[in-house]
Amino acid sequence: MTTIDQDLAAMAQTLEESGEYRVLRRLAFRQRFSTPTELTKVGILLDVETTGLDTASDEVVELGMVKFSYHPDGTVAAVLDRFSSLNEPIKTIPEEAIKLHGITNEMAAGHKIDGDSVTAFASDAAIIIAHNAAFDRKFAERYWPIFATKPWACSVSQIEWRAHGFEGSRLGYLLNGIGLFHRSHRAVDDCHALLEILAHTISGTERTALSLLLENARRKTIRIWAEQAPFDLKDELKKRGYRWSPGDEGRPKAWYVDIDEAKRDDEIAYLRQSIYLRDVDLFEQTLSALDRFSIRI
Repeated sequence: MTTIDQDLAAMAQTLEESGEYRVLRRLAFRQRFSTPTELTKVGILLDVETTGLDTASDEVVELGMVKFSYHPDGTVAAVLDRFSSLNEPIKTIPEEAIKLHGITNEMAAGHKIDGDSVTAFASDAAIIIAHNAAFDRKFAERYWPIFATKPWACSVSQIEWRAHGFEGSRLGYLLNGIGLFHRSHRAVDDCHALLEILAHTISGTERTALSLLLENARRKTIRIWAEQAPFDLKDELKKRGYRWSPGDEGRPKAWYVDIDEAKRDDEIAYLRQSIYLRDVDLFEQTLSALDRFSIRI
């Protein structure tokens, strides 16, 4: 550490100890978090940048992955490898997308993501984690079939960040919540940022965010479809957490909700008593990490 670095660190400490200031430090990518052992497993953090938000028709313009090892208790061990590649889409990248991720048509021109390299990189992963897996998994499965065979976890929806004192689940909010910031929005850099967040010990739990995420990802959930629910009760369903499916790709055209397996009976009772006002048979799906967030569901 240089003299300037030492002076800055001392200034930051003085400000924080005053109780009047909070100092954010620039994220520095770490390779080693703890000592790997024979029991460590392999995880992959994945992020795609795309031409748009339509998971069925838009295209991937960048794939970023960070491979890491972790202990059975959810403690991060080390970064093992990283993968970053641009991809030239068939269609022109819209200006709206460029504003979000900064990847221009000129940058992507002539690039292609090698499928064999992706498969080799992901082959030994025990879990794939994305910060919005409902988006990233669908794109990943369309391009690279190996991701349909892997368990997935979502670091946005499968941790109750607000309940743990964070302002929200966006990557920037979470980084700020642990005293860090970074300015890059490229895919692999966001993966490194997410790894730092998952390695953080959540206050009051003595567990890492990764530990909480893995526990929730292992649980089975039930997707209940409220088919032909009365139209005038749609706002009631929305407030309860139901989402609308337009009926594409073979799915029902209906409101649906994903809930913990233990809450299934209560949710069925709610629908019968408050929505349908009668006994009704409802379409249900049992989901696990192997199919949750998948394009197949």
